[in-house]
Amino acid sequence: MILRPATLADTAALATLGRESFCAAFAHLYRPEDLRAFLDRAYAEVEVAEEIADDRYIHRLADDGARLLGFVKMSAPSGYAEHSDAANPIALGQLYTQPDVTGKGIGAALMEWAIAESVARGHDAIQLSVWSENYGAQRFYQRYGFGKIADIDFWVGQQRDEEFLYEMRL
Repeated sequence: MILRPATLADTAALATLGRESFCAAFAHLYRPEDLRAFLDRAYAEVEVAEEIADDRYIHRLADDGARLLGFVKMSAPSGYAEHSDAANPIALGQLYTQPDVTGKGIGAALMEWAIAESVARGHDAIQLSVWSENYGAQRFYQRYGFGKIADIDFWVGQQRDEEFLYEMRL
């Protein structure tokens, strides 16, 4: 497995993996029109390309030389900073793997990279949101030292999800 930064040439693969991973985990929760509105906003190729080109976002990809296996996306400054007294938090916005390789250590490798990169960039905390009923993801983040600091909302179209804001101090 190779960990590498994203380039604009990765736009289509990133958009596709984002859509497929989100849908594999959560599509059953939403009305089709809400899901479509969310996917069209969050994983449109133009949006993904703009984020890759924007210095506020950091993407790290995992691939095996043949296909994209997973990715992590972080952003600074964190959009959740108001919920914490951390001086310089960074947000982890997405940590996705191909559904057929979940549990194979790819997410762990990406998380370990994200932690090391956050420290190297001088951040004192990593913040992320996780769906209140995504117990597997919560356990994954807790293993790294993340803990709940707030209840927040996450919108998918017109549907509001109850999310937990997690933070790990560095």
